[in-house]
Amino acid sequence: MEVVSNNKTGTNTVELEVKVGAEDFEKALQEAYLRRRKNIQIDGFRKGKATRKMIEAKYGESFFYETAINSIYQRTVAEAIEDQKLDAVDIPDTKVTDVSRENGVTFVVTVTVKPEITISGYKGLKAEKTVKTVTDEEVDAEVERIRNNNARIIDVEDRPAQLTDTVIFDFEGSVDGKTFDGGKAEKFSLELGSGRFIPGFEDQVAGHSIGEDFDVNVTFPEDYNVKELAGKAAVFKCKIHEIKGKELADLDDEFAKDVSEFDTLAEYKADLKKNLQERADKRTDGELDNTISEELAKLVEGEIPDAMTENRVNDMLREWEYRNRYAGVTIKDYLKYTGLTMDQFRATFKEPAATQVKLRLALEKIAELENIEVSEDELEKQYQELADEHKQDIAKVKELISTESLTQDIKVEKAFKFVKENAEITEKAE
Repeated sequence: MEVVSNNKTGTNTVELEVKVGAEDFEKALQEAYLRRRKNIQIDGFRKGKATRKMIEAKYGESFFYETAINSIYQRTVAEAIEDQKLDAVDIPDTKVTDVSRENGVTFVVTVTVKPEITISGYKGLKAEKTVKTVTDEEVDAEVERIRNNNARIIDVEDRPAQLTDTVIFDFEGSVDGKTFDGGKAEKFSLELGSGRFIPGFEDQVAGHSIGEDFDVNVTFPEDYNVKELAGKAAVFKCKIHEIKGKELADLDDEFAKDVSEFDTLAEYKADLKKNLQERADKRTDGELDNTISEELAKLVEGEIPDAMTENRVNDMLREWEYRNRYAGVTIKDYLKYTGLTMDQFRATFKEPAATQVKLRLALEKIAELENIEVSEDELEKQYQELADEHKQDIAKVKELISTESLTQDIKVEKAFKFVKENAEITEKAE
């Protein structure tokens, strides 16, 4: 492989002319013949037994060119990019400009490269942090939630359903007298007051008794995810089969012993408050990180290739599908349920993807400007943490993640820490 020329054709684009010599092209042609001959029939020969010369004589000298070119293309382009030390983010176009047995193959490859950006003002970055102090009322609410979760479920037959009860009931909905998909169920279990159904539905079920037929009249929200139903008035015909109530434990030391490792209710509440405060602190710290990230992204100056944003969108779509795999929801299912097109769904990721791309570029530049380095010990520690997290042998992790890639990730983390430590943070009470 030889890079004949390297020309900058745009702010973030480079055009490479790359040549594969006759000897290497001949090897690729021979490999193409060996791979394809088993499927080629020549009169007078059994299938797969014809020589390369016979096949080329019958079908033309260029018969194996396409297969040979395809086999060397990816490797050749990768070697050329590495040879020219390009930080490629996309290869939008490749053309074969010359091909012959005598001269080999010449490609012209358009490469989109990572942009050179500038950033200033990251020291002393201004950010506001919300400080949350957990109250006794919030602790009591958490205790009540846990109390409800641990309640004994009892059958109710001597009164109508009320909020916090679970009803087993049938329903069938209609709009303008016509039923609709998803509007009917039998012996459906619903906790009244849970907010699972559209506003007003559960309140109207409360007050009705087992065996009673009744109507629920509601209006679908204007922003309802099924467009055909959004803003429409609906009538649901309902019948309750069972009512299940909750029998709550007394709030005393015995309750604390049953649901925790503590002997008294006071100790249990104190521990709950500590945990709630830690959770609140973690949340508000995460919000501060998001604020700093957004402000950093705004400081980036430079022309960002669209390909970088599109690549990040693709990553985010894969992450979305991975997160939803246990629920059995694919992107195809989600599009069908919401009525969105794939382009519309992708568009919802574009803005956050663009921010994330700018943030990464900003932090890489800050790491460079601040001479942030990564020691061997830091690198080894990170490898070990990844191995422990994924329950893999550290040697296997090192095979999967290059030293260069992980080093850059650590530099980015350290750069963010540097920005945060040097930020001017103003605190305000929630």
